[in-house]
Amino acid sequence: MKRDDMEARVLMGQIDAGIKVMEDILTHLDDFIGSKVHGRKRDRIAAIVVADALSRYYTAAETVFVRIARFFENSLGESRWHADLLQRMSIAIPGVRPAAISRATMTSLSELLRFRHFSRYYVELEYDWERLSFLLMKLDAVRSALPSELKAFRAQLGATAKHAKGANGER
Repeated sequence: MKRDDMEARVLMGQIDAGIKVMEDILTHLDDFIGSKVHGRKRDRIAAIVVADALSRYYTAAETVFVRIARFFENSLGESRWHADLLQRMSIAIPGVRPAAISRATMTSLSELLRFRHFSRYYVELEYDWERLSFLLMKLDAVRSALPSELKAFRAQLGATAKHAKGANGER
């Protein structure tokens, strides 16, 4: 197996692992919201749990995006790299790779990115439930789209690796 094919397979495994982490976060968040927040006062503890899940979900997605960027482009700028990375994932790079996510998914994820930045650097324990509800709505917009888009990207990566392998006459 050629090095490029092995690296492509590693990236496919990393994408799968990232999707699994995102699904696990959603499962835990859904369980928490169903048992604690629904029908109960939205208190500080509930807000902290929801805020943490939103941040962790975006971090899991961003980890996949970093791995994709490093595999294909091998560079991330130092300034505003988080926002640039997210935007880059919604852009097809001709002759290199297709877009990993749609513009709509990128737009929803950008709200989660902004929130994660806020929650990391401006430590607050008093969260605004109106804002958290908005972010949960954005999360709902990507909860099925993002895994589907990443799986489609992964499938294209796998097809490209198989095609390259076949073109080289390898088995």
